[in-house]
Amino acid sequence: EQVLNQPCSPGWVVKLQNQATAALRPTYDELAGQLPGQERLGIDETPTKQAQSKAWLWGFVATTFTVFALRTTRAATVLDDLLGAAYAGVVNCDRAKMYYSQSRLQWCWAHLKRDFQALIDSRDGVKKRLGQDLMRPTRKLFELWARYRDGTLTRAGFQRLMKPVRQEIEALLLRGAFAGSGMAEQLYNHREWLWNFVDEEGVEPTNNASERALRHAVIWRKLSFGTQSERGSRFVETLLTVVETCRQQSQNV
Repeated sequence: EQVLNQPCSPGWVVKLQNQATAALRPTYDELAGQLPGQERLGIDETPTKQAQSKAWLWGFVATTFTVFALRTTRAATVLDDLLGAAYAGVVNCDRAKMYYSQSRLQWCWAHLKRDFQALIDSRDGVKKRLGQDLMRPTRKLFELWARYRDGTLTRAGFQRLMKPVRQEIEALLLRGAFAGSGMAEQLYNHREWLWNFVDEEGVEPTNNASERALRHAVIWRKLSFGTQSERGSRFVETLLTVVETCRQQSQNV
């Protein structure tokens, strides 16, 4: 009505949405069906609403496409549904507990850096010292990764220089665990999930790709306040999948 001076009703808009979903759903299903075969996936989720229920919009970012799924649960069952119970690839993610159902994780170092900064900002002297000690090798980690990404450091050189950084961080986490830091204990107990980006080529140290993919979805949520039905949720996840995949592939939507 505002742009084309064409009267329209909410019912007509919903009809168009349903037509768009029906036209694009086979493509959506095809992309979703490729997720279990991906060697690497970045996964993140953001809260939203479906009618009066809490809901979460999940984003699954592969190398050449992205799949969104709007679900009324944040549980690991969503991962089992879309990836299968035996997904063998590496999942870039934050430290949320539902991801523990996956066998190979890469915890996001950007999140960890913020966690270490929170320790530095603490009034507790022991936590502050632990945070400061962890932040130094973490900055070195990002410096080495930047050199590797821009081609000034070979893969072998990167792995060699990361070895003392890795040892220092693990020693600090063990110290923090003995000092009573629950976060340090969690990180040390699952320290293999800190270093997949070092051990396996193609794995990123952060989950930034997933957060970028969710950015447009978050703006949409703030403007629309969620969906009102299952059909609305299917429309949103389908269209967001198409739009974000086209952006990844530099295609005109």
